[in-house]
Amino acid sequence: MIEGHSPKILVIIPAFNEGPRVGAVVRSVYALFPKASVLVIDDCSTDNTREQALKAGALTVSHPFNLGYASALETGYLYAVQHMYDIVVQMDGDGQHIAEEINKILQPVLNHEADIVIGSRYKNKSVEGYRTPLTRRLGQRFFSVIFWILTRQRITDPTSGFQCLNRKALELYIKGDFPDDFPDADMLLLAHYSGLTVREVSVRMVERSEGVSMHAGWKPVYYVLKMLLSMFMVSLNYRKMR
Repeated sequence: MIEGHSPKILVIIPAFNEGPRVGAVVRSVYALFPKASVLVIDDCSTDNTREQALKAGALTVSHPFNLGYASALETGYLYAVQHMYDIVVQMDGDGQHIAEEINKILQPVLNHEADIVIGSRYKNKSVEGYRTPLTRRLGQRFFSVIFWILTRQRITDPTSGFQCLNRKALELYIKGDFPDDFPDADMLLLAHYSGLTVREVSVRMVERSEGVSMHAGWKPVYYVLKMLLSMFMVSLNYRKMR
């Protein structure tokens, strides 16, 4: 970011069938950050997600097909780079991520203390408001351990989609190595190996009241296997390049 230059901030919200919730999320962001831009990536929703986002004042990009969460994020990153944004805040459209907590993940990036900041539900055990199913929490802890073994850095919430990224992180992520399904610990590992500073801060989140989680059904099993393979490949490629 240029000294004396007010950074351009884009809040990206991937959304699939979040019509009943996305408008409130957009309005909550604008209420606290009126100078920021909000982009809702409508991943070929079959409800009124796009209409509700526009009604709330958001910019929108719509996928012609349902491409998944990761592709929606990548669309947001590409939009940010093409439109010369300095910082991206990413949050979900289901209301789990709270606009009042954005400043916690934004400030370390604004202060040049980190390139990527993750909002963690678990870093501060005294923070209440979110309960994770046991099987998913065990998976999160498993990948936290794997990440620590590889980097000696502790990340308590590697699956958190509530993040802030600067321009360096955005340019790394759009190079072509971004996954097409679950971008979590593997991308944090790539960022670490690429020399970016990854930081985690405690935030409050709330449980989704409606809709279907992208980790529902059989997907956690696929997620564990896919993430292990992806982290292995990232680590292997890094060691080959050393």
